[in-house]
Amino acid sequence: MEITAALIKELRDKTSAGMMDCKKALQEANGDINKAVDLLREKGLSSVAKKSGRIASEGIVESYIHGGRIGVLVEVNTETDFVAKNDEFKSFVKDIAMQIAAVNPKYVTREEVPQDALEHEKKVLTEQALNEGKPEKIVEKMVAGRLEKFYEEIVLLDQKFIKDPDVKVQDLLNNISAKIGEKISVRRFVRYEVGEGLEKREEDFAEEVAKQIGQ
Repeated sequence: MEITAALIKELRDKTSAGMMDCKKALQEANGDINKAVDLLREKGLSSVAKKSGRIASEGIVESYIHGGRIGVLVEVNTETDFVAKNDEFKSFVKDIAMQIAAVNPKYVTREEVPQDALEHEKKVLTEQALNEGKPEKIVEKMVAGRLEKFYEEIVLLDQKFIKDPDVKVQDLLNNISAKIGEKISVRRFVRYEVGEGLEKREEDFAEEVAKQIGQ
């Protein structure tokens, strides 16, 4: 894949790493920008990686109510109170609250998924693959691929951003962190839905929220 100036700039915007470091990482990753981000982080060249050890103890709690039926409270942390008052940061937090309302994740990160739930999902996916008549030697790879879809459904940072499906929420967080220059982390959230747990008609809330924001 050709390593274009636009691709290098995109990686630099994501990580704040040097132009040459970005170019080398993209060449090593064969143009895969997500792999290039990981390579820069592993080498300690990404500002996002350098900020990961800092303590984000400031921030804000944002609320979002959709149609009087879905309510979300989310806490997003920053390193300083100054950044917590930044309009761009506030806009990011509002987007996160809307994401939670629309897509209904269960956890913030993969690490929060209980091991028993993960093992159960692996077992189900393995049985699915075997029932499809797939050879055992490729079942493990199939399960690994389908687990990515599982994470995308239940983990906030792995989800596709409702306003731009080409971007994951993790990318959105990395971008705002690099741009502002501080560690930013989504700490926790709660989501309430009227009648949750009771028998009711199904609605596509993701589509409804998207319509509300004009997407």
